[in-house]
Amino acid sequence: MANHDLILGQSHNLALGQNQPLVLGHNHNLGLTQNHDLELGQGHERHLGLGQAHDHDLGLGHSHDHELDLGQSHDQEGNVDHTYGHSNELATDRKPDQSDHQLALSENNELAVSENQELDDNLELAVDDNQEMGIDPARDLQQSQILVCLPHVLQARNVNPNFEVAVGQEFPDVKSCRRALRDTAIALHFEMQTIKSDKTRFTARCASEGCPWRIHAAKLPGVPTFTIRTIHETHTCGGIAHLGHQQASVQWVANSVEQRLRENPNYKPKEILEEIHRVHGITLSYKQAWRGKERIMAAMRGSFEEGYRLLPQYCEQVKRTNPGSIASVYGNPTDNCFQRLFISFQASIYGFLNACRPLLGLDRTFLKSKYLGTLLLATGFDGDGALFPLAFGVVDEENDDNWMWFLSELHNLLEINTENMPRLTILSDRQKGIVDGVEANFPTAFHGFCMRHLSESFRKEFNNTMLVNLLWEAAHALTVIEFEAKILEIEEISQDAAYWIRRIPPRLWATAYFEGTRFGHLTANIVESLNSWILEASGLPIIQMMECIRRQLMTWFNERRETSMQWTSILVPSAERRVAEALERARTYQVLRANEAEFEVISHEGTNIVDIRNRCCLCRGWQLYGLPCAHAVAALLSCRQNVHRFTESCFTVATYRKTYSQTIHPIPDKSLWKELSEGDPNASKAVEIVIHPPKSLKPPGRPRKKRVRAEDRGRVKRVVHCSRCNQTGHFRTTCAAPI
Repeated sequence: MANHDLILGQSHNLALGQNQPLVLGHNHNLGLTQNHDLELGQGHERHLGLGQAHDHDLGLGHSHDHELDLGQSHDQEGNVDHTYGHSNELATDRKPDQSDHQLALSENNELAVSENQELDDNLELAVDDNQEMGIDPARDLQQSQILVCLPHVLQARNVNPNFEVAVGQEFPDVKSCRRALRDTAIALHFEMQTIKSDKTRFTARCASEGCPWRIHAAKLPGVPTFTIRTIHETHTCGGIAHLGHQQASVQWVANSVEQRLRENPNYKPKEILEEIHRVHGITLSYKQAWRGKERIMAAMRGSFEEGYRLLPQYCEQVKRTNPGSIASVYGNPTDNCFQRLFISFQASIYGFLNACRPLLGLDRTFLKSKYLGTLLLATGFDGDGALFPLAFGVVDEENDDNWMWFLSELHNLLEINTENMPRLTILSDRQKGIVDGVEANFPTAFHGFCMRHLSESFRKEFNNTMLVNLLWEAAHALTVIEFEAKILEIEEISQDAAYWIRRIPPRLWATAYFEGTRFGHLTANIVESLNSWILEASGLPIIQMMECIRRQLMTWFNERRETSMQWTSILVPSAERRVAEALERARTYQVLRANEAEFEVISHEGTNIVDIRNRCCLCRGWQLYGLPCAHAVAALLSCRQNVHRFTESCFTVATYRKTYSQTIHPIPDKSLWKELSEGDPNASKAVEIVIHPPKSLKPPGRPRKKRVRAEDRGRVKRVVHCSRCNQTGHFRTTCAAPI
């Protein structure tokens, strides 16, 4: 044995003395050569295999003994024999109920499998039959061991001077002491087990079995300061045998990412997990990261429960900072749980009644907060065609009663703020609750379908793009003749589709039959248009959500007010473009005058009669859009009239500026409400009112990130039954009925 060399790799000697084990970590190879492997896996020629043994193999099988024969017939460099003899045999000792093994070269030069460590398929022993294998003359391997094992340590102990603790180190209080020791345990990769912890002392030990490390801290007399009294021994454990950490609590996660979340509230739990793994080397669950984020967000924005409790005071602040605004909250009379909230800012009320088109869109979106609910919206349109939010309602659930209440509140605010109620045109998806509410509160209004809802229901039914396009063309048709022509085209393709359309009265959706004035607006996709910020706000506590909406409106009012100050035209940009296009077409028309107000306009499209006194044209474009059509423009030019004087007032820049002339004022932080409301009797009453959260809780499962689009409504779905509340329309697992 003294004349053999053990060669590792190309030119490296490996000398293992007595009691010097060689341990291979997870997924590492022990290469004794360059080219050939002695593998712990399935056996092949000149391989050490666990499994089937073949010729020239070292097989670790089931209670079979095999001799280890390395280079049995290869004499190299002076005919040195490479054969291990009678005592160099392979002994396999494996109990049926144990699967962990240790590969060791024992004192008798036996290669043995013990029951302590598991052999991994990724651990390979490479032996090259073209290299020498011997024992260094200066090294005695008589009592040496080579240990090849899969270690259970996944987080090895390390040294970090920034987190080392020492005897005599002081902390302001026991919480600071516990927090510092927790951070030390995470940084140095060991887990602590608390033995004693109270207001005057803290004792803990290493959680690893057999590790003698122990620490004791105590309170100094007369002061809250804690100091480390003793630290026993040093760690003998190798580290942690799993990827997580016992001290990595939800509060620790919250503290770790607090600063990042304050800078970026949209920081995702997945990103939190990645940062913690990168910085601290530990792996946590998604739920821990999510709960840690929620804890910080609750501290920053307030809890969901606090939001409902402060609603009465918030409504008083809205009315105090924005005089003339309407803000009211209603609870259930029996238990005072939240039911309804209605808010409309004075600036919006003034702008709608004095400068907007008499057109309202109604829509709703489901909230994604802890207690769910529905946000109801009533939105007008300014002279340039942009959405102009008028009122917001939050209800515990969408139903006919809540729509009736919302439209009643809407009617009251319009009636209070104007002497002559405008005859409104209202667009919605015409569900039963909205239809009943409009008929009860706005009996003279023209209530039409939002074409987006109608067309998508049609698409779901027939799934034909050509038919859908023809439906839109029929809706845009200005005259009855054009409308009927489009319906006939649909009928030629599908009689069922034509029948489906004819079942819906055209006066509710077709421009040719519609009695109200929509100014070209066939849709009222309010939520889709506001989706970029409504989606984010819908998951916040109720006061934070309303503040997000108020801030967005405040910003819009200011930006649009400043932008309009830069305009030098008479009409808003969109109206100017439309009039310019009409002027271009009118140049080719022939105009014949009948009297001071009536004209006959001849074009390649046919003949149209224009009455400039009544502002109407036979093509109906002037009446429907509020702007002179090409025929009207030709007639006005022929008698040298100013075209801009014959447009609706809502399209002028002066009226547009009036729309946004009022200001939506900021609301102070909740910490200042009490101080700012001193002496106000209404504020004192609001403090006494306590609103509890609604009883419906968020159902289990991941919430939908994308809002259900308006076009997905109306799809015929299979009726399902809930075994929890005995209602239809949902399963037990998604039931949100009151508990």
